[in-house]
Amino acid sequence: MAEEHNKIILFQEKQIRRVLHKEEWWFSIVDIIEALTESPQPSRYWNELRAKMQSESGNSQLFANTEKLKMRSQDGKMRATEAANTESMFRIIQSIPSPKAEPFKLWLAQVGYERIQEIENPELAAQRSRQYYKDLGYNDEWIERRVQSIEIREQLTDEWKNRGVRQGAEYAILTAEISRATFGLAPSEYMELKGLKRENLRDHMTNLELIFTMLGEEQTKVEAVKRDAQGFPENKKAAIEGGSAAGDALEAFEKRTGDKVVTDRNFKQQIANAKKQKKLSGKKKLE
Repeated sequence: MAEEHNKIILFQEKQIRRVLHKEEWWFSIVDIIEALTESPQPSRYWNELRAKMQSESGNSQLFANTEKLKMRSQDGKMRATEAANTESMFRIIQSIPSPKAEPFKLWLAQVGYERIQEIENPELAAQRSRQYYKDLGYNDEWIERRVQSIEIREQLTDEWKNRGVRQGAEYAILTAEISRATFGLAPSEYMELKGLKRENLRDHMTNLELIFTMLGEEQTKVEAVKRDAQGFPENKKAAIEGGSAAGDALEAFEKRTGDKVVTDRNFKQQIANAKKQKKLSGKKKLE
């Protein structure tokens, strides 16, 4: 799946992982349980709740609408995580005794409604992305680069899909090939360099890192079209060629300017400060 379809959002400062699947958002069940119950063992809580719900009549369809989808875990790796769509999450939430249940339902309904709006008007997705990053303290120049990188990534994954590349593992392998050829680092190594775990790597790239990421992915798409690459092996060759072209450009840039493109810099402190400020602003409005 495209990296941009795998997101972390917040409910009352709690991280909720979600992934775009079948044209709608699917949410990590254990993340939602942790947010609602603050249980130290959300997986165990879910196992016990699921057993109880399965013993009750009328819940067979609910479990047909939960799936294991790849989401980024705390160790930074993509792991199969039990997820449910908005409709199924409503039914699960109804079985959780929590004072946060009602506000969470409203939040969940809003998230689902926004997805419907974005399908009908794709420009809204870009607008919301810009506002999301602005709220996290990024400047306008970086935001434009980031939104552009999302568009280029989606164009590339659309090309892969049309050329018979399977979503999931094959997308991840091709992405890693582009990254290694461009930066000399696989995404997992890049995240380690920047001190990241579950965060989105591209949300912690500098302007220059984003530019060369886009160049590698754009050139990979060009190579795939030029070669009429079909299937995974042929697209892997295109990915290496595309990434290598970006890597050559990066090397030339560094030689000419004396500046290094790859950096261990991240935006974690900036994001934390922005969230803290937003929380304080919210409290002031209530006073």
